[in-house]
Amino acid sequence: TGNVPIFTVRIMKQLVQHLSTGQTALEEIPLPRVGRGQVLIRTRASLVSLGTEKMLVSFGKANLLQKARSQPEKVRQVLDKVGTDGLIPTLDAVRRKLDTPLPLGYSQAGVVVSVGSGVSEFKVGDRVASNGHHAEYVCVPKNLVAHVPNEVTDEEAAFGVVGSIGLQGIRLVKPTYGETIVVVGLGLIGLVSVQLLRAHGCRVIGVDPDEGKLQRARAFGVEALHPDTSDVVQSVSQLTDGVGADGVIITASTPTNAVIKQAAQMSRKRGRIVLVGVIGLNIDRSDFYEKELTFQVSCSYGPGRYDASYEQQGNDYPIGYVRWTEQRNIGAVLYSIQQGHLDVKSLITERVPLEQFGDIYGDMNKSGSIASILEYAADVDSDKGAMPARSIKVLPSSLTSEPSDGTIAIVGAGNFTQATILPALKRLRAPVKYLVSAGGLSSTLLAKKNSVPYSSTDFAEVLKDQEVSGVILSTRHNLHAVMTIQALEAEKHVFVEKPLCLNTHELNQISAAQRHSGKTVTVGFNRRFSPHSRKMKSLLGPNPGPVSIIATMNAGYIPADHWVHDPEIGGGRIVGEACHYIDLISFLTGSAVTEVSMHGMGVSPGPDTDNASIHLKYANGSLGVINYFANGHKAYAKERIEVYCQGKTMILDNFRVLKGYGWKKGLTNTLLKTRLDKGHNDQFQELTALWAKGGSPLIPFESLVNTTRASFAAIESLVQGAAVKVTGQ
Repeated sequence: TGNVPIFTVRIMKQLVQHLSTGQTALEEIPLPRVGRGQVLIRTRASLVSLGTEKMLVSFGKANLLQKARSQPEKVRQVLDKVGTDGLIPTLDAVRRKLDTPLPLGYSQAGVVVSVGSGVSEFKVGDRVASNGHHAEYVCVPKNLVAHVPNEVTDEEAAFGVVGSIGLQGIRLVKPTYGETIVVVGLGLIGLVSVQLLRAHGCRVIGVDPDEGKLQRARAFGVEALHPDTSDVVQSVSQLTDGVGADGVIITASTPTNAVIKQAAQMSRKRGRIVLVGVIGLNIDRSDFYEKELTFQVSCSYGPGRYDASYEQQGNDYPIGYVRWTEQRNIGAVLYSIQQGHLDVKSLITERVPLEQFGDIYGDMNKSGSIASILEYAADVDSDKGAMPARSIKVLPSSLTSEPSDGTIAIVGAGNFTQATILPALKRLRAPVKYLVSAGGLSSTLLAKKNSVPYSSTDFAEVLKDQEVSGVILSTRHNLHAVMTIQALEAEKHVFVEKPLCLNTHELNQISAAQRHSGKTVTVGFNRRFSPHSRKMKSLLGPNPGPVSIIATMNAGYIPADHWVHDPEIGGGRIVGEACHYIDLISFLTGSAVTEVSMHGMGVSPGPDTDNASIHLKYANGSLGVINYFANGHKAYAKERIEVYCQGKTMILDNFRVLKGYGWKKGLTNTLLKTRLDKGHNDQFQELTALWAKGGSPLIPFESLVNTTRASFAAIESLVQGAAVKVTGQ
């Protein structure tokens, strides 16, 4: 009533695995938001991949020691983090990771109920298959969706993605008509693979220790061998007149190294071995050397997998150069089902309504199970394009806080929100009313955990709530500008995680919106709020005169295909992260940047923005140097600030220890020593007070604009090979 929105209590259900407790649960969440290049699908059937999902469930049910033993590389990362960040922050990070549930499922079929901008390949009402999760609605990038032929049923279509995994393994082994191919492991993917190989005109030999699976394989015309009752290597040799297998496809899942050795021994000279499953890979060189065998690991559904440009941005590979992408592989599997070359119905061992998921996940070790289908209730309205509401009330009214001035909505439910924003606001008892995420799952579970009343996937809907005073934006960088402008136009205060935006055009739009709205904009330059930074500022005084400051960040390596490097999504690490130090130096000098010069390491193929030095000139004559390096050792402290002024020096080590030289009697003094404190808590304390009671902006808007323009000028300087003036103050 009044200004409080009333949301339709119509929600969707999604199956998740809680890694910390081992519990498999059906969560109720709002519908996902359809973004550009995406397709929203109402699920009619989804396939439980017993092999893959069993591993997730088993990992969740294991105790902490067992989890550690199964992932020794993760343990080493944890130990490294303890050395740099300390024990308590590291334990908190591990707990957060384990407390983040994983969506289950990756092979479903349904009907399109909505399409995002940039999608012309699909329309409302189309029957499709995708790699969506076990959920009543899934939002999937268009290149991971394929049309379902009319003759293929929904439950058959649910095999499309799992089938493409087997098909990609076959494409890599490159079978020719009449060749002998051995498939080791006759689970779901193995039984799909043997049928597709038969359709290729191959002689197929199957190997598995389960007699029931061997019988199924024999029904498809496969010569099936039990490894405990026959010498597999000798049997393959006899069946091929001493030649050996032309190719071996391994779809088994076992930690033993025996499988790869056996595969090599049963292969002919210059045979091909392709791994689709998960096995021990301690390879005996002599087995491969003498026969000149080739070995390749298959990457899931096919070309395009894990390529953000293909999967997330919808950029297809030209068919003349890449004939079979992951999307086209899914389509090929569906065509094989349509033509009768692939029988998946006989592989279905149980059909279970989604609400009764425990019949499957309660015991994933039961014998005889091959493929389990989850069934979904019909929804006629959504098939016609009528969409349910996209916000839900997470908590009963008795647990919600009373609305008050300064009510907050948080957009983005990722790691920074979990680790930093919500804990800080919770300590302050700030009135957070909404958590918003694109998919709905992360915001709902995080809202429950932190007693936030509403979870939503609709930012525009949240902005209509007049009780919301301010919006905290913790999304990917490319969304910062548009969401900041939308919030300002809705007359909300805005806190946006750095960077403010990614280009000058966006910055000009934000500036215009801020002037028109009169609301405050704050960027998450938390380091200026650290007690160490404030101590340095107080010692320098309000007018320190020219100061020399060096800020060094041991940033750490991020893979080249990470979204932060994409200029259109992340903006790169200088714009996206080094801006922290531009703001900090501006804060300490009390001045504005007037000129920027940046140099990147290396000469070919081009300067490296991950390893660069930025030189800043300030209006009051101060100089700043930012050394942003990603090529250092991660055991070394991440941040170091050096201040030189009037014959004195201050050194800040990783926002833990501030030392002064010449500030007091004696050569060296420890000016301040704390736990790691980068200023987040003080920042949010001042922010919530500002939004509730009013007052001056935490950071003058003109300073935010100057810092942002300086970060753009750094990139421009690198491109031009010359210093760049910072204008438009």
